[in-house]
Amino acid sequence: MTEFPTLNGPTLGPLSGHSPEQLVIMLHGVGSDGDDLIGMAPYFQKVLPDALFVSPNAPFSFDLAPPELQAGYQWFSLQDTSPASRLAGAQTAAPIVDAFIDAQLAETGLTENKVALVGFSQGTMMALHVGLRRPNQLAGIIGYSGMLVGQELLPDAIKSRPPVLLVHGDEDDVVPVDALPQAVGGLEAVGITARHHSCPGLGHGLDDAGVRHGMDFLADIFGVDLQAMAAETPPGI
Repeated sequence: MTEFPTLNGPTLGPLSGHSPEQLVIMLHGVGSDGDDLIGMAPYFQKVLPDALFVSPNAPFSFDLAPPELQAGYQWFSLQDTSPASRLAGAQTAAPIVDAFIDAQLAETGLTENKVALVGFSQGTMMALHVGLRRPNQLAGIIGYSGMLVGQELLPDAIKSRPPVLLVHGDEDDVVPVDALPQAVGGLEAVGITARHHSCPGLGHGLDDAGVRHGMDFLADIFGVDLQAMAAETPPGI
């Protein structure tokens, strides 16, 4: 049996204090770590108070960090940024992410339809690559500032079609915003109509609008009635 690296990183338990009813797995970008994305979890908790949020560090040390800086992590190397190299990297890291998802499911007792993946940049590449190839459909995938890797292979590789939200800054100089319509088109080609938003004036990052889109998407895929929730929330909260 193949052994994969054990992923670790910050978590945020259900705001309600109850056992988790949903699981949100957050995959950070290259050179970063799990602490980067777990900062979004308190916002997502507002619509998913019973969710467990986990934000693992990627399995490999960032290999482009200057020696004087503390290295972050990467899902795969970007020393070669060719499409073929990105695809090979995603394929290498995918079993590690799959094993992590399976371990979280076993630990929580939840099923795939209660799991959402949230990625940023390289984490989006991994979320899409892994999420669309799992036989049992996930609740949904959110991808910020990323791209769809190896989309020409997707028609033969896809195993499930979860809802997808893609958000991208229109001034992104790291992953150009052209990656957004390319990903939308690649997903449409395999029967997924992705929700997508371009954020005006935003570079390679997140803004309030993007987080709000994510909150609305999570509420929708998990069947949360936001109006009812607002009516039940005491003033000042």
